[in-house]
Amino acid sequence: FFLLRLGFMLIGGEGAISEVELDSSGDPTESFKLLSVQGIAAFLMGAGWGGIAALRAFGWEWMPSMFFGVATGFGMMWMLILLLKAVHDLQSSGNITTETALGTEGTVYANIPERGAGRGQVQVVINGRQRIYTAISDAEPIPSQARVRVTRVNEDRSLTVARV
Repeated sequence: FFLLRLGFMLIGGEGAISEVELDSSGDPTESFKLLSVQGIAAFLMGAGWGGIAALRAFGWEWMPSMFFGVATGFGMMWMLILLLKAVHDLQSSGNITTETALGTEGTVYANIPERGAGRGQVQVVINGRQRIYTAISDAEPIPSQARVRVTRVNEDRSLTVARV
């Protein structure tokens, strides 16, 4: 079951395994529950292999082998939780709001005409990411490659800049 599920997940056919339609919200913390399909499969796989290994390889009796198998099953569930948490922690939001550009310094990318005569573009670095925004001048025209500071974020998401 585990290998079949893994194979379907890798090729994008995960829905072929679970055809039951349930009304759920898709909570992202759902992957950390012990009693999920993955958790139960990890427990059964670990308990089976751990019990067989203790019984055959170690030469133990069936009772200690069973306890070893159960402990191995819980260990597999714990490892699954750690792995799923590590994968979940890799997730980050790449969204940057225009308002975070307020007060930052940047470089003019395309000439910005004087106030009211048109628009240009500026490059600013926000949270380690370079962005290019439409910009208007605070007063005088600003040539390309000049250093500017963002003084205002306009309603249309363009930036008002002043020369530094």
